[in-house]
Amino acid sequence: MLVALTRERGRNEELRRLVARLADVVETPLTMTTFRDPHVVGEEIRESPHFGSYCSLVVTSARAQSYVGSALEAMMNPYEVLSVGSATTEMLARERVSVTHESSGLALGLASFITRGPVLVLGAVGGRDELLADLTKRQLHPVLVECYETVPVELDDEARQRVRRADVVFIGAPSAWRVARTLVPQNAWVLVPGATTLEFVRADHERVLLGWGEQFDAAWEHVGASVI
Repeated sequence: MLVALTRERGRNEELRRLVARLADVVETPLTMTTFRDPHVVGEEIRESPHFGSYCSLVVTSARAQSYVGSALEAMMNPYEVLSVGSATTEMLARERVSVTHESSGLALGLASFITRGPVLVLGAVGGRDELLADLTKRQLHPVLVECYETVPVELDDEARQRVRRADVVFIGAPSAWRVARTLVPQNAWVLVPGATTLEFVRADHERVLLGWGEQFDAAWEHVGASVI
């Protein structure tokens, strides 16, 4: 069985440790992250309409690490910090920031926990806007600060063939699936980390499962039974 890992280089190691004992592994990054200048983002935060009076901070990705310090300067006391995903919570812990609530899937999963505004959100360029819409509807005055952007990698013929030959492809985000969707065979399994990516891949690929973290063992058992 051949497994393709498609996250950016340096971010596939945890999956590699899980998979390498079970199958042959190839690494083919499909996306890369470009980061905005932290000084520019910091200035944007300082010029935001509620600087010094934000009551809630939402951090949507561990990729926002370089911008957390500037965001904390914008908060009033007391304030709450909410995160999307365990990796983000772990990053904030390393920054000595205590997380009040964590969503394991969508940022929208944090909505019911946010009762105090204004709300400062550290996110991606062109990210999902359901949480912002909910907070706006409830007049909690959310302000999104875009910190980074995930962009596709231009694949050469060898990289495309690695994806085409794979029996199992790990896809970490919708941005990666946009690159892979024309390459992954219909009989290959796609394993994803959360509900957002599951929904996105399922729109045009039948064989997709939640298969990272706690879901890995169950997904792998299912995949192993179906791959000949």
